[in-house]
Amino acid sequence: MSKYGEKTAPDFLFESSWEVCNKIGGIYTVLSTKARTLHQQYGDRAIFIGPDLGQPNPDFIADASLFPEWTAHVKAHETLRLKTGRWNVAGMPPVMLVDFKPCFPERNTLFFEIWETFGVDSSVAYGDYDESCIFACAVAQTIQSFYRFHRLDKQQVVAHFDEWMLGMGLLYLRKHLPAVATVFTTHATTVGRSIAGNGKPLYGYMKGYYGDQMARELHVEAKHALEKQAAHQADSFTTVSDITALECARLLDKAPDMVTPNGFEPDFVPSGEAYHAKRAGARETLLRVAEKLLGAPVDPDAFLIATSGRYEYRNKGIDVFIDAMNCLRLSGELQRETLAFLLVPAWVYAPRADLKAALEQDFPQTVPMQTPFLTHWLHRMADDPVMNFILHAGFANRPSDRLKIIFVPCYMDGNDGIFNLPYYDLLIGMDATVFPSYYEPWGYTPLESIAFGVPTVTADLAGFGAWAKSIVTGETADEGVAVVHRTDDNYFEVVETVARILMALSRKEEAERKGIRKACFDLAAKAGWKHFISCYDRAYEQALAKAAERNARHTV
Repeated sequence: MSKYGEKTAPDFLFESSWEVCNKIGGIYTVLSTKARTLHQQYGDRAIFIGPDLGQPNPDFIADASLFPEWTAHVKAHETLRLKTGRWNVAGMPPVMLVDFKPCFPERNTLFFEIWETFGVDSSVAYGDYDESCIFACAVAQTIQSFYRFHRLDKQQVVAHFDEWMLGMGLLYLRKHLPAVATVFTTHATTVGRSIAGNGKPLYGYMKGYYGDQMARELHVEAKHALEKQAAHQADSFTTVSDITALECARLLDKAPDMVTPNGFEPDFVPSGEAYHAKRAGARETLLRVAEKLLGAPVDPDAFLIATSGRYEYRNKGIDVFIDAMNCLRLSGELQRETLAFLLVPAWVYAPRADLKAALEQDFPQTVPMQTPFLTHWLHRMADDPVMNFILHAGFANRPSDRLKIIFVPCYMDGNDGIFNLPYYDLLIGMDATVFPSYYEPWGYTPLESIAFGVPTVTADLAGFGAWAKSIVTGETADEGVAVVHRTDDNYFEVVETVARILMALSRKEEAERKGIRKACFDLAAKAGWKHFISCYDRAYEQALAKAAERNARHTV
């Protein structure tokens, strides 16, 4: 028996996110890697719900055998438009893609209802708020339809909503179908991300911030109000790290009921000879692109460093990365030629035609190309922060420079026009990665790095960094992860520490590199979903118990 009640697991579990079958950020990785473990536990009773964006989707495989009676009923009698199939990831779980556009005529009614019941003022919203909330309501109506058609009133049903974008769906169910137990997970608070992204000190001044006040100051009132109400109304409110839990308690006036860390699955990582072949192929591609861009040969044993992730210049530590690379470049102490790659999607105009032609036709390239640190042309290049910082720092990528920097400003989806390899197929070729984030509730990128055997440098302000620090010393990357101490005020100390750790890594002999690679794999294994899924199990138990108590009160 669970401490939350007799029922310890849901009969049906629905999990919804804007990133189900829609690869735009880290939540996609959370859900797509968790899918297999959930499917092992619940089979086809664990169902994901994502947006139907009206375009071919390689993540979605239609499957007419899933819930055929219900889908026929929906098509004949309801206004919902959806597709049922399977998510093309490990586990192949059931997925519903909802076309939310037909719900837009209900917008004013839905928003007024949520304002009247929960006090969420949508009149101050802008940007992606409307689209997200209409989708969230369509998700809730889908769950409601499934629940009523299959008469699940005697079953234990959990609806799990990820991020503020799905908050209105949770509130809709709370009002219209309170029998369903709800879980709300915030992966980063709206106000916390905005404070950090606007250059304000978040951590040292946390006790002085008030969420509602800062939401008004930063013009995110509607998103914040929705997120706050979802956190308070959920039967179980969770977040991904102890760092973000403190943020939630202060800015949302609600401490999470559970911390649910993000795990990873080893399915994505090749093993044995396949691993070495993939690594060799990645390095060959990276070096070939670099040689064409630089107009000079690159040492086959060059030390390859990368950072990646969302283009949040300060939050993700992109500024630290460039400054640390500059420290290494100017040190005069690098013994190996070094290439530093920024794999950060920006406002891409097109792949460089000159670079593409040189690669396709194998032109001999004996002089550097124009702007020899950029693989794709950008819109408004003069306004791009990375471009400006690279130029300001004095990078020129001369043949005599021991360290060259290369900005790859596109999504690594395998169709970028230059590398034409997905992110993981390039990551495996790196010798080190750097993710010195200032604001990072969890941090999948360093976890992915060690899962592929690539040592990483991260910060203790990242949830993953704090978790890793509980297992390894974090002082060097010899154990797979180096964890740099970050505060609001020690930027240059962080830069110097990152440079020092990378310098030490670059000097490792082959036998030492193999040992570090094994340490990476060993540490990544400790962050597998099989270790972290129990946290979600407890959240579901709590949600079911609270829903049972609520429903018992209403039936008395």
